Amino acid sequence: MRKKNKITIMRQSLKFILILLICFQSGLFAQNAPTKTAPKHVKLSIPTAGNSWVVSGSNTSKVINSRGISNWTNSDNIIRTYFYVIKPCRLTLAIDAKIETGTSVIKCSFDGNTKTIKLANTVFKPVQIGSMIIMQPGYYYVDMQGMKKDGKTFAQIKNLLMDDGADNSFIKFINEDFYFGRRGPSVHLFYQLQLPEKDIEWFYNEVEVKEGQDVIGSFFMANGFNEGYFGIQVISPTERRFLFSVWSPFKTNNPKSIPEDEKIKLMKKGENVYTGEFGNEGSGGQSYLRYNWKANQRYKFLLHCKPMDNNTTTYTAWFFNPETNEWKLIASFMRPKTNTYLKGLHSFLENFIPDTGNIDRKCGYYNQWVIDKEGNWFPINKVLMTADNTAVSQRRFDFSGGTENNGFYLRMGGFTNYNTTIYSKFVRLQTESIPIIDFDKLK
Repeated sequence: MRKKNKITIMRQSLKFILILLICFQSGLFAQNAPTKTAPKHVKLSIPTAGNSWVVSGSNTSKVINSRGISNWTNSDNIIRTYFYVIKPCRLTLAIDAKIETGTSVIKCSFDGNTKTIKLANTVFKPVQIGSMIIMQPGYYYVDMQGMKKDGKTFAQIKNLLMDDGADNSFIKFINEDFYFGRRGPSVHLFYQLQLPEKDIEWFYNEVEVKEGQDVIGSFFMANGFNEGYFGIQVISPTERRFLFSVWSPFKTNNPKSIPEDEKIKLMKKGENVYTGEFGNEGSGGQSYLRYNWKANQRYKFLLHCKPMDNNTTTYTAWFFNPETNEWKLIASFMRPKTNTYLKGLHSFLENFIPDTGNIDRKCGYYNQWVIDKEGNWFPINKVLMTADNTAVSQRRFDFSGGTENNGFYLRMGGFTNYNTTIYSKFVRLQTESIPIIDFDKLK
């Protein structure tokens, strides 16, 4: 009996010692315990450089850069970090942060909860900010706002950290190629002609962007084809364009490297239209007209393609100006080493400014027609929706497309939970008659 009691006492003593060790390791007996740090076995790091935007406040430029959240000086800035959750789960959240000197106080908000944390570490360190229970798949975010600081900036934050089993299988975010990831997913409509035996010479389309969807950085491309594209852009708060470009057959991102016999040649251009070269995403001939096109106004686009006997093909683009009630020439380009009619007809919606990749935008496409070389008109009422690698690789889920108001639409950006399965097919009602165009007046 005495031996058994001794064993029991020893077990209790060992248990008590173990509890003491855990308490000392966790800092529970420290008089000035620091902000609770995240567990060392953090499963997931979400780079703030690719997944954060300043959604409120002034002086927002350069707050988000390749180092993550940096140059953060304004207390009116709210910085939002997004991530996508595929299944219900519980997540423990932390930030990987440091400050310059003294202390900083930061308010963190997520899923209806708010926690204020104090940072005093001058080297990067995981600091817990709380936990959240995910009930539905979709986009979620953490907001951060600076409250007090002793240094010039509130903090530098490299990553949003997650634990409790979080991993890449069900938490999705932009983990590489930050430039394209921050721009957001590009989405496309490929028009299903079902006319394989026809040589298509003309492509007609109509585009309308609703007020509030005309976001800076948007390219609402109307008439795309295998060798180029034609559409409207929002460049800045004061500049909008009609853009028409044709790729060179020489594959390069540097237009200066294109051999002379493979350069795109300008045949003619409209009044006040700029023409030149472009690069970076292929190279070729570019033209654009600075024109203050308006939201809630439908614009008509017309593209002509004519193969010539000398193994060249000429492409010409016009838009219908509703203010003057006439077709206006953008430009006409000759592409060498090319003998083709129009193929690969499509439209797309993309954002070309990464800092606006957190804003939702949408475009409607209506009344598509083609004309073959004999002059026969054919309507288009079927499309295949596709998307770029940002969507295919599941770095972004905020994209959709379909039918609406007897037309098609594309939508992207804003970290919305609107999502359409890639390679979906759509059919619209064909209600319009053949457009009335006086081809003899086209200049």
